[in-house]
Parts: sequence; C-alpha cells; structure tokens
Amino acid sequence: MKILIIAATQSELEPIQQKLGKGKAPFEITYLATGVGMIATTFELTSVLTKTHFDLAINIGIAGAFDRSIELGEVVEVVKDQFAEELVEDGDDLKSYHQIGLRDEDEAPFVKGVLNNSYQTVSEFKKANAITVNKVHGNDFSIKRIKERLDPQVESMEGAAFFYTCNRMEVPTLQLRAISNYVEKRNREEWKIGLALNNLAEATASLINKL
Repeated sequence: MKILIIAATQSELEPIQQKLGKGKAPFEITYLATGVGMIATTFELTSVLTKTHFDLAINIGIAGAFDRSIELGEVVEVVKDQFAEELVEDGDDLKSYHQIGLRDEDEAPFVKGVLNNSYQTVSEFKKANAITVNKVHGNDFSIKRIKERLDPQVESMEGAAFFYTCNRMEVPTLQLRAISNYVEKRNREEWKIGLALNNLAEATASLINKL
C-alpha cells in the first residue's frame, strides 16, 4: 500500500518521519511538505499526484479549534471541510459561490457545498467539521460571524485544498489535525504546539498501523 503523508511544514512531518521512517511492509510511505496555504498545497500536491499513484493520502497538521469541548493537544479526524472565504459581499450579507449560482453545490467533488474525506476507516478520534482559510481568525467579531455562518469546529490553512485536489485526482483521503490553540485573539503563550505535534505523530502512527 502506497501512502502519501502531507503537511504544510517540515516541523509537522518530522515527528512522524522519526517514528515510521519509510514504513514497513505492506506500507510504502512518502512524505511531502507543501508549504503553508491553499495555493502551495494545491500546486505541490498536484505535482506529486500527476507523477505517482498512491492508494491513500493523509493530510496531517496542527489546527485551531472553535469548539472548546476539544482539548488542546487532542487529535481530531476532519471528515468535512470547506473553503470559508469563497464569498461575495451583498451589502452586509455574505453569500457563497453556491448561493449566487457561480457553482452548483453538488458539482464534483463538492457535496452540498462541502468536501468530504473519501477513505472510510474506523478510528478512535473525534470526528470534526473544518473550514480552510487564508486569514486565520483572531478577532471577536469575525469569529462570531464565522461561527454563525458555518459553525466550524476547527480551522486550518490547507485542509480543503487537500480534499479538493485528491478528490479530483481520485486519491482516497484522510485528514488528521492536532489542536494547538483555540480560535481567539492571538495568545501564543497559551498554545500547545509541542504537545499537539507529539500527539499528532502518535495518532498518525496508530491510524496507519490499523489500516
């Protein structure tokens, strides 16, 4: 089984690389650090997938949580993701591309306007709905507005681009995110990046060993 593990940064990949290396039979593992953001993720991922076939792609990384029932350091499996900023302003209202007819909400690979993981597995991780953003939320008003509009549990800067690209390329997907911080006005003193990275590596290894 050929598995591609991708993350935005090498620091997110290093713990799992040290733990798994290139994998043991029957797994052959390739690692890809794409760079931060949707554009870099889409470009690097497409470049790799056009050259090599993979049986499974796993996007790992840290993320912020809107949902305070998710503990700092906890790993969640993102099962739904969406591009939060595909919007048109209509006065004080914000309307999605689907709402104004620029794209049908079920135009592949979207399902009712969102993107789904496509590899079915039974994991012990909490399932979460995510948004993918260019601008990370850190303002009380914008946080309130996005929660009212989409009710996300977590946010990242790459997840939906990963789902979109892999689903278009017909590569099965999984996405694991470890929560390093809550979505609030930036307060890095409260972030748990080290804990999140360590738990992320443990969770990724556990998931792969159960495939």
